Amino acid sequence: MKVRKAVILAAGLGTRMLPVTKVVPKELLPVVDTPAIQLVAEEAARSGIEEIIFVISPGKTSLIEHFAPAPELERALEEREKLELLDLVQSVGKLARITAVEQHQPLGLGHAVLQAKSAVGGEPFAVMLPDDIFDCQPPLLRQLLDVAEGQTAPAVALLEVPRSEVSKYGIVEGSKTGEHIYRISGMVEKPSPERAPSQLAIMGRYVLPPEIFGLLEHAEPGVGGEIQLTDALLALAEHRALYGYQFTGARYDLGDRVGFVLAQVAYALKRPDLAASLRPRLRELLLS
Repeated sequence: MKVRKAVILAAGLGTRMLPVTKVVPKELLPVVDTPAIQLVAEEAARSGIEEIIFVISPGKTSLIEHFAPAPELERALEEREKLELLDLVQSVGKLARITAVEQHQPLGLGHAVLQAKSAVGGEPFAVMLPDDIFDCQPPLLRQLLDVAEGQTAPAVALLEVPRSEVSKYGIVEGSKTGEHIYRISGMVEKPSPERAPSQLAIMGRYVLPPEIFGLLEHAEPGVGGEIQLTDALLALAEHRALYGYQFTGARYDLGDRVGFVLAQVAYALKRPDLAASLRPRLRELLLS
């Protein structure tokens, strides 16, 4: 199962992060000084992805423009001999081949994936949700691709969450077949703690076969009146193996205010140019 393409879903309204997302797409909110969407694209590129297909809402062109050349800026940086910054700006457009499709109505995660059908074609592909960023080595998508290729089957990323938080996620039911690997037999979208079959939540990374599109086309609206990707995954698991991989590494939910702030701190502390001066200031804050 060689995967060359990744679909990044970026059509959401970003209501969890209002008011800033009234004018700035949530995917362009920075983690320190790098837009979240760039971190996700970098994860895809470091995982071997050759083409990235963005699913965007109409008018959300600034997201695509971030990956396009910026001739005036590049010329100014070159004239001023700011070559490190020039390389930084140009490298964004070299991550992968970039295309975009539009989701004209917000009809759910499954519907968003379906919009990429023509661009993906008849080959397996990855799906990435930019609300979730992961600090993993190797990159989370690479870990998941290794599982999918090893099992010759679709796979989803899993994280064990507290039982009190299962109602925020799609929760899987399954049996362990290897280290960190589960054969999925069922899943429930946002169950109550009493109905949750486990505490293993689906995170925002998937490796899927092209037949998922046919299942999405015939899917009935589910929770919230939307086309749920979870329902299509359940239908897929009825006729072929579907695996979950409990990954290793850290996850930050950028759609949550606490998760957003934690990501700023964690990624800043990874930066040698920031960490030395940041650590004592953080201590001061914690002690104040």
